[in-house]
Amino acid sequence: MPSFHGQVVLTSSMFPLVHFVNRMEASCLELALEGERLCKVGDFKGGAAFFEAAVELGTEDLKTLSAIYSQLGNAYFYLKEYAKALEYHRHDLTLARTIGDRIGEGKASGNLGNTLKVLGRYDEAVMFCQRHLDISREQGDKVGEARALYNIGNVLHAKGKQQVWGCTQDPGDLSPDVRDTLQRATQFYEMNLSLVKELGDKAAQGRAFGNLGNTHYLLGNFVEAIKFHRERLSIAKEFGDKAAERRAYSNLGNALIFLGQFHTATEYYRKTLQLSHQLKDQVMEAQACYSLGNTYTLLQEYDRAIDYHLKHLLIAQELSDRVGEGRACWSLGNAYVSLGNHRQALHYSRKHLEISREIGDRNGELTARMNVEQLMAALGMTEGDLSSCGSEFEAQGARPKFNKRSSTGNVDLWKYTSEKVTQPCLCPACLICLQQAGSPLPIMSVTEILGNDCFFDLLSKFQSSRMDDQRCNLNEQQKWEKRQAATYMSWNPCSLISSPQTEEFFDLIASSQSRRLDDQRASVGNLPGLRITQNNLGHLRGEADPQEPSDDFFNMLIKCQSSRIDDQRCSPPDPGPRAPTVPDEDFFSLIQRVQAKRMDEQRVFLPSDEQDETNSDPATPPSGDSS
Repeated sequence: MPSFHGQVVLTSSMFPLVHFVNRMEASCLELALEGERLCKVGDFKGGAAFFEAAVELGTEDLKTLSAIYSQLGNAYFYLKEYAKALEYHRHDLTLARTIGDRIGEGKASGNLGNTLKVLGRYDEAVMFCQRHLDISREQGDKVGEARALYNIGNVLHAKGKQQVWGCTQDPGDLSPDVRDTLQRATQFYEMNLSLVKELGDKAAQGRAFGNLGNTHYLLGNFVEAIKFHRERLSIAKEFGDKAAERRAYSNLGNALIFLGQFHTATEYYRKTLQLSHQLKDQVMEAQACYSLGNTYTLLQEYDRAIDYHLKHLLIAQELSDRVGEGRACWSLGNAYVSLGNHRQALHYSRKHLEISREIGDRNGELTARMNVEQLMAALGMTEGDLSSCGSEFEAQGARPKFNKRSSTGNVDLWKYTSEKVTQPCLCPACLICLQQAGSPLPIMSVTEILGNDCFFDLLSKFQSSRMDDQRCNLNEQQKWEKRQAATYMSWNPCSLISSPQTEEFFDLIASSQSRRLDDQRASVGNLPGLRITQNNLGHLRGEADPQEPSDDFFNMLIKCQSSRIDDQRCSPPDPGPRAPTVPDEDFFSLIQRVQAKRMDEQRVFLPSDEQDETNSDPATPPSGDSS
């Protein structure tokens, strides 16, 4: 990150922004120094305000302005205002190229790559990070080279993870293009690790180990992932980095799950939960509880699984994470089914159904509805028994108290019914029933309000004017055909060649296109905060000395255009809303498969029709799948 150290330190740097603006002697540099100080202590909003004031004041020092652009872009990045971050990093890149600052150009390219990665524009991000890498190697900047390698690995890892997120496959079950992307990420991480070892940067080594572990986990290389995460854990303990230590424990637990080492995984998850509690990180605490609940489900220790899922549910409610609440209710329903407590399972399945409808989770809604129907059949219950069922659970205190929210079940039911019924009953009794149910009254049609005769009179008046507009006049039609023929002759390519206005026409097109190209050119004079004086004019490349674009420029342009075309492609269906209290590395599908196998074992195979009824031998179940 560019710094202003080496400049005159401001003695009144603790003063507020208003004081600086009111002081006549306050310079752009002084404002920038205060912005840098605020960003270093974590006040990015205040720092951005000072940097904006510095840009407004302006400076002729090109190096100072470049540093302000970079710092301001970074401040907006941390504030998650990525559009503004892109704007100022682009200003920084333009200025660095203009003054021939290759190191500055590389850093600006790296910052642009990181911002584009967060925005999901991975191909463009790789291009800018690769530019940073090329310039760093050209300038012999080892630190910059290591950062560029790390950034490219991050972009490729994020791209691969985004492609597999929301899929039901386990880690390692990847398409060839996703696998290639993740393998390329490991290559860049390994080059980064080798270089930071050479530089003796232990903290950077820890980050590389952690990301290598995460990438190998996605590739399904769980043994390799565990090896790298243990290295990450060791360095985190050495530096006393509790947050990194917590991440390493959680990642180790995730990898051990897929190796079938459930007991060891619970030990790591408990350490994750303990550190999350120490760090007062409720989101990570909820994720640890969720993972512990799922692991104890795999161990068939359902009582302990229920305890942790209830803790997850409580935190999800506190954080208003409805998706997390739904997943907790789903897990609790499965656990109670395994214990044979179908009434409690029904309660949580109904809650899961309600939340799935609320958040628009179609898959969750279908699963929950199926679970509710099966549990009601097992209990011999009907819809009329459900109202008393809910109050009974509340009285027993079988669950934590849910926040009071209006149920959307009745509204959804009326919506569903209105889609099926084409002619609703409009008798007063039905209207009263709808009002009592809290549902919107059905909208009466125009014919019901006006009556059939009035409606058709009104319709004929409006339609008559529209029909008159569409009538064809023969004389006008002939005139129109003549005009069309004349127009065709005037625009016929053969006639254009012989027309005296041909040269003027092409000159007009050329001038128009040139103006459009000029409008798209980057102008140094448009950079905010830049004062062009005789002192810095010599450092700016004049407009009279244009440079011929290099092959690298055209290659870069082609990559940008290809990514823009990809942006216009039809995206796959949205996998659904994310839940902050549910970890990304979720092995819930593994539990579903285990549960499905247990349910298949409990199925009863009926005797086939072809079997002799008088045969006293026991029926043999078919070896294949039942149809």
